[in-house]
Amino acid sequence: MISKPDKNKTRQKRHLRVRGKISGTAKCPRLNVYRSNKNIYAQVIDDVAGVTLVSASTLDNEVKGNTKTEKAASVGEVVAKRAAEKDIKEVVFDRGGYLYHGRIEALAEAARKNGLDF
Repeated sequence: MISKPDKNKTRQKRHLRVRGKISGTAKCPRLNVYRSNKNIYAQVIDDVAGVTLVSASTLDNEVKGNTKTEKAASVGEVVAKRAAEKDIKEVVFDRGGYLYHGRIEALAEAARKNGLDF
């Protein structure tokens, strides 16, 4: 019997392929997204300095929503507001090897709606 490929390993390969092409700078940092089964995490990262500038996740008290998608959209709002406080307007979106669909799309659209350009 042929075994199925591990979804997370293929996602990680896809993520490495994407990371070879995009990188965050101080002027235009990278908005990285990580999705687990229960939570979603977003970080704005300056890859040149190796520093996380802003972060938000569903574990924060500011995040509201009933469904996972609503919580992801709330994380997008929070990370955009925190980035605006640090005068970050433009970012490069790193979807982390995930498809641009569902929770990832909800987070990205909410971040765009709240002032982040990508």
